[in-house]
Amino acid sequence: MRELGEFALIERINAGRVQAPGVLLGPGDDAALVAAPDGRFVVTTDMLVQDRHFRLDWSSPEDVGRKAIAQNAADVVAMGATPTAFVVALGCPADTPLEVIDGLADGMWAEAARAGASIAGGDLVRSRELVVSVTAFGDPGRGAPVTRAGARVGDVVAVAGRLGWSAAGLAAFTAGATGPEFVEALAAHRVPRPPYALVLDALRRGRYGGSNRSEVQHDSASEATAEDPATARLDSGAPGSFGTSAIESSGPVTLDEDFGTGAPDIGLHALTDVSDGLLADLGHIASASGVAIDLDSAALRDPALEPIAARLDADAAQWILTGGEDHAFAGTWAPDGALPPGWVAIGRVLAGRGLTVDGVAQTGDVGWESFRGADSSSDGRSR
Repeated sequence: MRELGEFALIERINAGRVQAPGVLLGPGDDAALVAAPDGRFVVTTDMLVQDRHFRLDWSSPEDVGRKAIAQNAADVVAMGATPTAFVVALGCPADTPLEVIDGLADGMWAEAARAGASIAGGDLVRSRELVVSVTAFGDPGRGAPVTRAGARVGDVVAVAGRLGWSAAGLAAFTAGATGPEFVEALAAHRVPRPPYALVLDALRRGRYGGSNRSEVQHDSASEATAEDPATARLDSGAPGSFGTSAIESSGPVTLDEDFGTGAPDIGLHALTDVSDGLLADLGHIASASGVAIDLDSAALRDPALEPIAARLDADAAQWILTGGEDHAFAGTWAPDGALPPGWVAIGRVLAGRGLTVDGVAQTGDVGWESFRGADSSSDGRSR
């Protein structure tokens, strides 16, 4: 890095990259220009700090790049929006090998393409450790955003994507377990594979009557998934792990009439990605919506996790309930229709407050919270 310099590195990172249709002007000027077809943006941002959110002895730079984009793209999709562009701020020491930056950039571009978007620009600074900060933009289309506040009594709670696998991988890394039986879990911790298409396809069918909104962007995401067998498996919608954290709220969120909640045309009333853990993230939905949620432990069971848990003397059910970081999607759906392909029912929305499993309230640590979490020198978690 010291030898190449900032501006030469920026040119190196951007050489040969092709912008997605949503980016009207990419890197090279004072700012990017990103299309807003609907006149609105969904915007989110997330930061990863070396040895707090990732470890380079566990993950390759490409893994870290993919993870940084994936957790932001998942937040955009969890609002019912299609990712359109990302901007990335990167801090690194002057003696960082160029191969590390190349790997980060390749990983970020690969995951951005999988999400149907591209990297429109960013910033580069010198720092004591490697820091990656991503801001993501999304197009909500013609519908209202799907927020956490739309769950209704009687809704079916369902999940798309596997859960518990990142937590299993973290446990394996921590234990130094590297045998073949741990390969899939280790990979899941290194790089989440949010099943973007399972949300966006359902929204497209509902809002656009089967038409292919953002066709070029969506097709590029589908092609990337088809080329990656691991991604295809993770996009299958099989149930897995979840997580929880204590939720405090004065009541449901109130939204302006014109803003709306949910996507009633397809029966999807509330949605979140599972980053902090299923119990924690569904707890946010219950709190914001002013309802109770009860989960079915039998529906959450993932037999493929149990041999891994046995080898590590751990509890697979706990990974599923409190693990987090898989970036699957959990939502509440109207009870009078079939769930879309890839979605699995795991519980119900009830009158009242709080979250239970098989009718029993959960106690203890119910998920991840940054300032209450593990020691920053060794956790390797990104949320």
